[in-house]
Amino acid sequence: MVKTSIRKMIPAPVLGAYHYALAVVAALAYGRPSRKLVVIGVTGTNGKSTTTEYVGRILESAGHRVGWTGTTSFKVADREWTNDRKMTMLGRFATQRLLADMVKAGCEYAVVETSSQGIAQSRHVGIDYDVAVFTNLTPEHIESHGGFENYKKAKGRLFAALPKGRRKSGQEKVSVVNVDDAHAEYFLSFDADEKIGFGLKNGRADIFATDVAMSSKGTTFSVDTQRLSDSATQRLSFSISPIGRFNLMNALAAIAACRAVGLSWEKIQAGIASLRPVPGRFESIAEGQPFSVIVDYAPEPAALSALYDALDLIDHGRIIHVLGSTGGGRDVARRRVLGEMAAEHDDVVIVTNEDPYDDDPMGIVREVAEGARGRRVEGKDLFLILDRQEAIDKAVELAEPGDLVLLTGKGCEPVMAVANGRKIPWDDRDAARKALAKRGYAAHR
Repeated sequence: MVKTSIRKMIPAPVLGAYHYALAVVAALAYGRPSRKLVVIGVTGTNGKSTTTEYVGRILESAGHRVGWTGTTSFKVADREWTNDRKMTMLGRFATQRLLADMVKAGCEYAVVETSSQGIAQSRHVGIDYDVAVFTNLTPEHIESHGGFENYKKAKGRLFAALPKGRRKSGQEKVSVVNVDDAHAEYFLSFDADEKIGFGLKNGRADIFATDVAMSSKGTTFSVDTQRLSDSATQRLSFSISPIGRFNLMNALAAIAACRAVGLSWEKIQAGIASLRPVPGRFESIAEGQPFSVIVDYAPEPAALSALYDALDLIDHGRIIHVLGSTGGGRDVARRRVLGEMAAEHDDVVIVTNEDPYDDDPMGIVREVAEGARGRRVEGKDLFLILDRQEAIDKAVELAEPGDLVLLTGKGCEPVMAVANGRKIPWDDRDAARKALAKRGYAAHR
């Protein structure tokens, strides 16, 4: 709170210059490690973490040493660990140290999930990106950026910086853009040696998915390769086990990014087939219970809408949904909207704590629940339970054979951000297993 108050007292230009200078110093302190790596930056509202990991996994399956930094995890060659920092993009020195570690470990590629807040604070400065990937754009973090246009422009700074970075032998500066997104033209307007569009709707996409078939077992699709190869038209078939349209879009983004760094179609095809769901993203918790339990991040309306679309692909009875919303002044307007969406799609809505920061946790719960009132009745199919473990216990207790218990807002995050800057240990997946164990379900792992 003190740091936040001090920051508010400093004029924006002075604070911006400070952030920029700090980023330059950090890069110099670690010997500008990004110049020894091919760097792929991934930005957007949703899908950044999954796309980051997909790109890394595909490159790794092709025999390359890879590192990445993102919301869910960090990876340096053979070492991988959970991100428990509650930051998508770490501070300048921490990020540069990770890149330097990748160089020492013999990595050839670095995939950097690059957030708008990180860009606004110049954390991307000093990183010589080679490929910039745009997944999508929906209203989020509006308060912290002072409006949607500022939010969009912050992400645009990654693309503006792309051609200015140090050039590396044999690698062009390439922008990869979701051309189905309403803001695609903005991101395509920045200079680049090559621009690759991907999509499902827009026929002018360079990587355009056709013959799409989705089921509870995964998704199959085809891509015509003519636009991104020297050979005659060839239609390649792909298959991914993670389900849902959003995972298909993330896969297309990863395919485009891997083509941008010169990976062959054959290696991409093999890499795509090996992809598995990212932890905390539509992750199933199976302990032998006769109902489904799914953990997903989906913290904002667009992500939640995509999640509901994916749920339509699997058989289920009632949906019993545990959700909340974040504090810390983040996207206050979405709280009621999340409640409205839950009331529309779910049979039972349980509103609970998520990441309150210094906000009143019960105040947030009430705001989310207010959106559900009318369609849902408190005490019958709407419950306000502040303690998240108790809320998950309640959902599992109510579940009957064939039902689906849905836990959103946290994904695989290993901490909960509470008052006074504290982070307490937390994991929705562990909480779900504890709740299931109380009902006598505990698989031997």
